Amino acid sequence: MIIIGILGGIGSGKSYVAQNFGYPVFNADYEVAKLYQKNKDVFKKLKAKLPKYIRSFPIEKKEISNAILANKNNLKEIVKIVHIEIKKKMNDFLKKHKNKKFVVLDIPLLLENKINKKKDILVFVQSNQLEIFKRLKKRKNFNQKIFKKFKTIQYPISYKKKKSNFIIKNNFRKKSVIDGIKSIKKETA
Repeated sequence: MIIIGILGGIGSGKSYVAQNFGYPVFNADYEVAKLYQKNKDVFKKLKAKLPKYIRSFPIEKKEISNAILANKNNLKEIVKIVHIEIKKKMNDFLKKHKNKKFVVLDIPLLLENKINKKKDILVFVQSNQLEIFKRLKKRKNFNQKIFKKFKTIQYPISYKKKKSNFIIKNNFRKKSVIDGIKSIKKETA
């Protein structure tokens, strides 16, 4: 099995690119949202660490946001607790798809949490920063302060780009993404 890891900045279109490969995709953001809604153990651990902020189950996004905005260490605590569960889910996903030729990992902190292996194919999604910010501001729950906090725990874009085997230019039009994916598939087939 060949693992394709998708890298890029917040809002660069990583999930969109991942879905367009046509291979099974592990989407960490989706799995985190499910944890907040369905996993009582995660709730109990977060409540124990952040009782001032995490009060109700299922966990509301607003509670997580308030904890992150209150103190930069809260984000690290949340990531620590959630990362353990996401890694388990990812391992289950990899076992389930072990007979597939390719799978895609759409995990925002892939490099930061040292999830990738040397032989994995890393694909960097390059997008215009102004366009990204315009698109992020249109999101219903976008909070610029939280966006900035998340950027502090991520490696710089230049580092992610340098570590990548391939770059897909995402100009937020399907053609550019599809062309980039076709090129990668041709080189990795």
